[in-house]
This record gives sequence, C-alpha cells and structure tokens, in this order.
Amino acid sequence: MSAEMENKISADSAPSEENNVVSVDETVPKTNGEKDWTISREDRGDRPFTFGQRYLTSEDDVWNHNAWDHVEWGEEQRVEAEEKLAKQREMPVKPFDKSLFMGNPAKYWDQFYRNNQANFFKDRKWLRVEFPALYEAQKPDAGPISILEVGCGAGNTMFPVLQNNENPHLSIMGVDYSRQAVKIVRESEHFDSKYARAEVWDLAEPTGALPEGVEPHSVDIIVMIFVFSALAPEQWTQAVSNLKKLLKPNGRILFRDYGRYDLTQLRFKAGRLLDDNFYIRGDGTRVYFFTEEELHEIFGTEFEVIKVATDRRLMVNRQRKLKMYRIWLQAEFKNSKVEESK
Repeated sequence: MSAEMENKISADSAPSEENNVVSVDETVPKTNGEKDWTISREDRGDRPFTFGQRYLTSEDDVWNHNAWDHVEWGEEQRVEAEEKLAKQREMPVKPFDKSLFMGNPAKYWDQFYRNNQANFFKDRKWLRVEFPALYEAQKPDAGPISILEVGCGAGNTMFPVLQNNENPHLSIMGVDYSRQAVKIVRESEHFDSKYARAEVWDLAEPTGALPEGVEPHSVDIIVMIFVFSALAPEQWTQAVSNLKKLLKPNGRILFRDYGRYDLTQLRFKAGRLLDDNFYIRGDGTRVYFFTEEELHEIFGTEFEVIKVATDRRLMVNRQRKLKMYRIWLQAEFKNSKVEESK
C-alpha cells in the first residue's frame, strides 16, 4: 500500500482516485448459515480480500506513518458516526433542490468532466493486483475476451489495460452516462480503436437497451469502480438487470465503491442529504455509501456473490495531528445463475 495517499479530502467535490494496492486471496472460507453482520469481517472468518499489511499495534505508533490498514472501529466511534448522520437527517436537501438534482444527473457529470478534463483521476495502475482477471485477460494466449468498463470516466481502467495488453484478441469498451467523459476517452492519445470503443450509456437504462453494438450476454468482465454509488437506490434493480443482460454465462463483475461511515460521508454538512446514506456533492454529482450486507442483497438476486470485503484505512495527517478513517467496499460477482438469464 502506498503511504503517499492524499490526506486532504473534501465532501463537496467528487472524490479523487485512491492509489490503493491490494492482493487477493482466492481461498474464501466457507461459513454455515447466515452471516452475522453485527461483528467484524475478521471475526466471522470472512477474508475474501487481503488488503494492505501495515497494522497499528500500538497507539503510540499512530503518527509514524501516513496510513494504517485494517483499523477496526470501536463502539464509541460508531456512536459518534451515527450522531453525525442524525444531524444530517435534520437538515436534508430541500424538496425543490432535490427535484433539480434528481431530474438530470448527466448534466452535472458533463460539467464535472468539462471542468476537470482528464486530469482529475489517476490511472489505476493497481488494477492488475486488485483484480487479477484483468491481468490474465492481457496475456498473449488469453484468447478472445471482452471487457466492459461501466462509468469509464476519463478511461482510468481502459487505458492501463490497453497499455499493458499483449492479447491480440482482447476487446474493451468504456461506457459512461456523461457524453463529455466519452468525448475525452475517444480523443485521448491512449485510445486505440483497434481494441477499444467508447459509447454513451446509462447503467440504469429503463428500457433495458444495451450499449450500441453490444449483443446480449457477450461480455466476459464488467468493471465498476466508484460507479454504482452514483445511482439512486430506486435504480439499483434496473441496473442489476442490465448487467445480467450484458454478461456471458460465468462472466464476472469487478466492483469497488464507498462504504458506510467513510470519511467523505461523515463530512457532509447540512443540506446535502437526498435520502438515507445518499448525498449530493457541491458539484451536483450524487454518491451513496454501501454496507457489505446491502451488496449481498442488491447483487445476490441475480449473481453468485464470490467476494465482498471492506477495506478500512486510517489516514493520518502527521503535521496537523488529524486521524481520518476511509472505508471502501470491494467485491466480485459471477453470472453463474445462467438459467435465469433472459
């Protein structure tokens, strides 16, 4: 894990890309019956991912590094977080403003990419470690493999894959709700039309129409990184249905997004809450903060849940003596319920 991660985070702007590096443990412990979501992932023996390995064993050492891994919260911290959320619920977004923000979300993402162009996010060079399936797809003997990056933004998954690709039969498509984002990808010097395409597409497209040129059940790997959180909860069912329609039998979804009580959630001030755990940023873009249980419920209806894990980081500003807790969720889902495919 890099110790040079940003310590300054604003809840009033879209989040910067975290330069996280993790390794994956493919051996997933099996448990009998339902999981107990009231205890930590480690205590219930659920360790599908192994994230960073810098452990804080003594509070006296906290200021020695910029970041610490697997820092579990105590009851006092959870109570404090719930108190902050309760204050947010006292002053939600005004109904008129909510209707504006919910009416045309693409407008705000277009504006975001006009303002930031391709410089806001860093290329995700850690993808081959986070998600080995992407690395395997790039090998020269991997054969025909189709990758779809949903919410491609400035090409933050597409371009690292293209730059390292040795597979002559690889195809990768980036789709985004924002026309401006797709324009940035197509005009990039890293865009290679021999292997790549970019199209405008709504993940929650209500008609079920797929991206232009994509046939049903033709995609091997779907990548969604900090994307699903931009959807309103009432769009989740349609989005999952659309993903189901895209994937081949045994195709996989690689997922990373924001977790409940993440620093950015707790920093939201009055007038930013749209619905429970769903917010509007200062630039008009939306963000939801998930729990592991919610991901099981959302995706488990249509997919086999291979892995779901919480990546917890204690970020430290040593100069100002500030502690900042980041929480992300990472998951992998498989289209093994092929008999239900439509």
